[in-house]
Amino acid sequence: MNLTRRRMMAGMGAAAGMAAAGPVWSSVSLGQMQIDTLSDGTLMLPGDFIFGPMPKDELRPIIDKYGVSPDSLTPECNLTLVRDGERVILFDVGSGPDFMPSAGKLQEAFDAIGLSTDEVTHVVFTHGHPDHLWGLLDDFGDPLFYDAEYMMGAGELDYWMADETVNTIGEERQSMAVGAKRRLEIIADQITTFDDGAEILPGILAHGSFGHTPGHMSFELRSGSESVMVLGDAIGNHHVAFEKPGWVSGSDQDGEMAAATRLRLFDKITADKMRVIGFHLPGGGLGHADAQGDGFVFVPEDA
Repeated sequence: MNLTRRRMMAGMGAAAGMAAAGPVWSSVSLGQMQIDTLSDGTLMLPGDFIFGPMPKDELRPIIDKYGVSPDSLTPECNLTLVRDGERVILFDVGSGPDFMPSAGKLQEAFDAIGLSTDEVTHVVFTHGHPDHLWGLLDDFGDPLFYDAEYMMGAGELDYWMADETVNTIGEERQSMAVGAKRRLEIIADQITTFDDGAEILPGILAHGSFGHTPGHMSFELRSGSESVMVLGDAIGNHHVAFEKPGWVSGSDQDGEMAAATRLRLFDKITADKMRVIGFHLPGGGLGHADAQGDGFVFVPEDA
């Protein structure tokens, strides 16, 4: 696997609200696949969105260690782009203009690598939360990636399309349900669904990583003995999710299930010595996990 680290300011980083390193983070070759991580900007979240259910006395030393505020979080949003000579595959589409002003910056990343949206052949969703789905539409309410085939786990699609979801998801997440259904209805006739374990495209295997959302999927990209796991939000940060993967996080819709998923994923990625790309992990999200004590530590690719 060959890696080149690219720091592309392009004169737009700070002005556009991007992470300081610019819109394109890393370029990795995996067999015939070229894998880029692209920045969609950052989120602005209250600390309790993640830390709410966690034991405060045990939490504080961990977040202090990582220099994380207990009151506010600004996680990166890293999209994964895969090109294999025949296909241009985008994992998630970012926030678009309607979620947070600090996010929705994918177009800058596309411009930086000289790619247009009509070149994307496949859009693969990890799940239906706004920072992964709401960038689906253009300014006219039409699909931004209009020549693409859209792919989503069958259970995840069913959940967001169900009429009762808006009434059962909880008041604080109702806008997520409304926004997801509205967007997915527009592409309903263009979505291909799949189940856990499916090879959705050559060299791309779906892994059910349920809990963050009911049908959340992660994806194993493989060429021979080498592989990269696109995590989505199954492992959602580089601090408590790694140090205490069994803790329930406020960001997950089913906290207990999500914690069990994290533990299972850590077992797999450490046993198989897999690289990972995390949507909200730092430095563009590319790295690996090392066991440390009773937890793990995220090691960025260029560390």
